Amino acid sequence: MAPHSIRIWGLEGIPEVQPGDNLCRIICTALERSRSSRRDLGSKLNGPEPTPDQHAKLVLPRTVFVVAQKIISKAEGRIVQLESVQPSVQAKDWAAQYHKDARMVEVVLREARRIVRMDRGILIAETHHGFICANAGVDASNAPKGAVVLLPEDPDRSAMRLRLELEETLGAPIGVIISDTFGRPWRQGLTNIALGLAGLSPFIDYRGQLDFVGRALQATVLAVADELSAAAELVMGKTLGIPVALVEGVQYSTVEGRGRDLIRPADEDLFR
Repeated sequence: MAPHSIRIWGLEGIPEVQPGDNLCRIICTALERSRSSRRDLGSKLNGPEPTPDQHAKLVLPRTVFVVAQKIISKAEGRIVQLESVQPSVQAKDWAAQYHKDARMVEVVLREARRIVRMDRGILIAETHHGFICANAGVDASNAPKGAVVLLPEDPDRSAMRLRLELEETLGAPIGVIISDTFGRPWRQGLTNIALGLAGLSPFIDYRGQLDFVGRALQATVLAVADELSAAAELVMGKTLGIPVALVEGVQYSTVEGRGRDLIRPADEDLFR
């Protein structure tokens, strides 16, 4: 049964992440500092007050940590200095046509398994993970000066590692989602989706359950990991410097899933 309410709060106090940083330690330090703020917040929200036992813990069991891809990539050293990149002829020609940085274009081409669209100054690519997105996920925003940040090599592995470290430190079962901002075909605007996850299923499957008029649902499988990623972005923002959000009160399946499960197989994709 779905909860009547959930709580999503942005974890403040995360410093600029550097290659090799221990994200578990950084997150737990910020959690410790946020204790008093969380108590104040809890008193202002509708619903029952946290119990003293809950106050004594840093997180509630089954809390979902939504973590921005950018700090995962930075901690893992997925940073490319553009001065080290020698652009190919293809990158130079396309960059000159659309007034782009040929070095960044070259990095995008290297990160792409295939190019889906390369037109009007827009480069849509399929990454080696199977994600289809702008610039193969290569991003200069919130990157060190003169550098770009790549997607994690294996977002699911990154999520699992962080989940295990957080559970050991916090002493509570949790879920971890690594999120990033993607565009959507046929829809304006961007939204956050789940690249990798651990500790939860990416889906809520309603097939076989009855709707309000007694009909059995046949095709309703919700991408709950994407929904949580999008909801968490509302408190994380793009300019707030809050790369981690905590979601409390979500009734999710603990059947272990992967972010890659959300990628529709090519033979099932009617829009390719």
